[in-house]
Amino acid sequence: MSHRKLVASEAQILQDALKADYRDVNIRLREGEYQYDLAKAIAAFQLKLVFPDVKDLIKDLYGEDKTDDIQFVRKIQTILKKMERSGIVGILPKKNPWDLQRYALSGFRFHDIDKNNVVFAADEQAAQAQYLVATSSSVAELQKPRSFSLKAKIIGLVCLVSAFYIVSMWTLTLPIIEPLIFVVAFSVAVAGSLVLGKLFSEG
Repeated sequence: MSHRKLVASEAQILQDALKADYRDVNIRLREGEYQYDLAKAIAAFQLKLVFPDVKDLIKDLYGEDKTDDIQFVRKIQTILKKMERSGIVGILPKKNPWDLQRYALSGFRFHDIDKNNVVFAADEQAAQAQYLVATSSSVAELQKPRSFSLKAKIIGLVCLVSAFYIVSMWTLTLPIIEPLIFVVAFSVAVAGSLVLGKLFSEG
């Protein structure tokens, strides 16, 4: 799974989880049980800068066939809800209303209800993830001005192209058509349209 760029809110969630000390949770995290396996799988995704939804987790842990088992999916969602109430996982805001909820661990180290120390990321894994988050955040920050600049160029060019098209059409309504004005205005409008198309493809 390739590493991806995080949006600012995702980077903050992951940074907070990586920096968190042992969290006390009122749930058992014993190897081989659903809660433990789900938390471990979420941790593995997060260390790769990915926040999984329920089907990602089921596919990873139990195979793709299980993602079509509605009852099993609901069972896992119920366990994840219990884990959320216990403070182990958080639910990320949906990008689209039809998306499945995505999950994030609140930390990578816990004291469970049986007072066991449970660690889902070794120090070197946490350090590598912090580096990836910092790199991803830096890239995202660098891209913001460019994205804004591109939008400004597109808006400016749309206004310019529209204006020259209007001028070229206006010359055709005059009693005496001015060929020079029409040709220049129409040529600039066409050239601007081509540049605009190129900018849209870059965006």
